[in-house]
Amino acid sequence: MISVFAQRCDFDDPVSAVAIGEQPEPEVPDGWTTVSIKAAGLNWHDLWTLRGVGMWPVTPPTILGVEGAGSLDDGTNVVLYPVLTDSAWRGDETLDPDRHTLSEKLPGTFADHVAVPRRNVLPLPPELTHVEASVLGTAWLTAYRLLFTKSGISPGDTMLVQGSSGGVATALIQLGRAAGMQVWTTGRSPEKRELAERIGAHRTFAANEQLPTKVDAVFDTAGAATWAHSMASVRPGGTLLSCGATTGATPPSDLRTLFRDQITVRGSYLGTRTEMINLISFIRIAGIKPLIGKVIPMDTAVDGFNDMWHSRTLGKIVFTR
Repeated sequence: MISVFAQRCDFDDPVSAVAIGEQPEPEVPDGWTTVSIKAAGLNWHDLWTLRGVGMWPVTPPTILGVEGAGSLDDGTNVVLYPVLTDSAWRGDETLDPDRHTLSEKLPGTFADHVAVPRRNVLPLPPELTHVEASVLGTAWLTAYRLLFTKSGISPGDTMLVQGSSGGVATALIQLGRAAGMQVWTTGRSPEKRELAERIGAHRTFAANEQLPTKVDAVFDTAGAATWAHSMASVRPGGTLLSCGATTGATPPSDLRTLFRDQITVRGSYLGTRTEMINLISFIRIAGIKPLIGKVIPMDTAVDGFNDMWHSRTLGKIVFTR
């Protein structure tokens, strides 16, 4: 089957490690099923894999892709929940020490077919296309958990989203607006800030610009480049939430601000199967359509990897079959 895979790892030039070609069909153990992929979302996780950085060792050739949507053999349309756990694990899937996602220990979604446990297949809501649903499993699930499970904020509270055009950022803006939050965001260009306003941000600011007032919660996916601004932007007693480190994992931090202002710092990783079911229900009821920035055939996937690596994203990038 045709697949997009890591032919090697290259920390400095990960896009050069992308290959497109034939790979074996996936094995299907008992209790698993095969999904024919129609659309699959690109994520920073895929670039980390290409760089050789992740929770689990990379053994090329590794088929990339964490999330996606497609159909079963009987024609049922489905969307994938991407987290897999030990068979004996019970409870929050994201806390299992042996958890992994598609494309880590197993082939991913950038292929004609992917094999997954049956519990990882969820019905595709009729309100969403395969392309729209393909982005729910990673960026949107991460954003949902951050906002509704971890942040502790309520309608009317003010939230700051660091960055305004990436997958998690755009999902947070759309979800926060629909949930009644006052949504602020930063962006490195007028084009990215205009995009944020178009999808629901109430106010936008330049990167690292001082805010007119401190906010109840800050959502930071970048790490080193934005951490100091995030710490300076959250009110005393507020919450700073981290789910990524695209600009570096060791940011400078003044601990005096942390304890003086009694700031809560919370990490978050993807989400549970139940949270994904709730996410799907929420966007159906709210009438939200995930922002898709670019849709390209899987056999030209290198173009999408280049856009993400060079920060040219304006919404999610999706590969189609």
